[in-house]
Amino acid sequence: MIPADDTTLPRPVPDGPAVDLDRAATTPLRPEARAAMAPFLAGRYGNPSSAHALGRDAMRAVDEAREQLADLLGCAPSELVFTSGGTEADVHAVTGGIPTRADRVVCSAVEHPAVLATVTALGGSTVAVHRDGRIDLDTLAAELSSPGKVGLVSVMAANNEVGTLNDLAEVAAVVAEHAPGAVLHTDAVQAAAWLDLRRVATPAALVSVSAHKFGGPRGVGALVVRSGTPLRALLPGGGQELGRRSGTTHVAGIVGMAAALSALDRERDEVVRRVSRLRDRLESELSGVPGVVPTVVSSTPRLAGTAHLLIDDVDSEPLLFLLDDAGVRASAASACASGAAAASHVLAAIGADTAEEGRRRGALRLTLGHDATDGQVERAVEVIAATVERLRAPARRLTPDREG
Repeated sequence: MIPADDTTLPRPVPDGPAVDLDRAATTPLRPEARAAMAPFLAGRYGNPSSAHALGRDAMRAVDEAREQLADLLGCAPSELVFTSGGTEADVHAVTGGIPTRADRVVCSAVEHPAVLATVTALGGSTVAVHRDGRIDLDTLAAELSSPGKVGLVSVMAANNEVGTLNDLAEVAAVVAEHAPGAVLHTDAVQAAAWLDLRRVATPAALVSVSAHKFGGPRGVGALVVRSGTPLRALLPGGGQELGRRSGTTHVAGIVGMAAALSALDRERDEVVRRVSRLRDRLESELSGVPGVVPTVVSSTPRLAGTAHLLIDDVDSEPLLFLLDDAGVRASAASACASGAAAASHVLAAIGADTAEEGRRRGALRLTLGHDATDGQVERAVEVIAATVERLRAPARRLTPDREG
């Protein structure tokens, strides 16, 4: 029988309200977006390609949203191509933005799979990153200077796993020096929720965004195509979007996307300050748990809402299962492949996928929303600490007493 005061027993996971710390995956629809969309899901259901009054009404709504979004993204309305989301925008940019199909394509080693898989399929190459996840500019310069004309370079504005930010102005300068004429694309899908793309994404000729990452609806996104940038159509058909992207226009989605980004823009500065503080508190308090360390140092430029942790002696899969059971929604890319859990190419690229020989190491991505609170952080810390202890307890109980 185990004594009631046996300290090897894990403390119970406390009950409490659910906490969503997976906002990098998707966000709830903002009320501003819902209100803007409602008329176009009911009586104003016209197709913008139709010539009658209902179609013209829909076209006016799309044109107004396009102007609104262009202003928020730092481009001209004619430079905006609506898509079904970030994946389509990324794939279209990489496949359609190469000046000629014979040109080489280059991307960073930590890109989203939408970019990475496309570059790989095109026979392109990847460039190493630093331990903090930012692209190594010296390695990029060397890759761009190697034989073969480079037609397109893709470097994400913010990493979707660890939240690291790249300085696109520095990247653009390297591209201009070592691969003049190459097109620079940036995946800004995660960045759009936290950064003003009018300032940070202007060096890129192609910019991908997705509405559901910043409080807009799912199934709609956009690709900024700067004037003079070549872009072959990915989807032939009816010739919508000035012939660059065919398909029936998603009027309600486009209107909702514009409303969501406009609302976000009005409150961005206050939200970033508040959520950055909460993220730092979350990381600091969880770092007090033995064997839990932030994946990148706190001084690294990164998204306000992203915390990423490495946890010794715990597998990610059961950790996520138990956290979900306790009402804390999180995500992970396994730092060490463990059965069904796939290893993270991002953690491998930054050298955070290894643990001491014979030990396990899990990874935990915690991404806060714009509505995050101190109470949510307190609840998350309490649950995560107790869950880590619970998962480690069986291993401790089975470890022989070296003094006995």
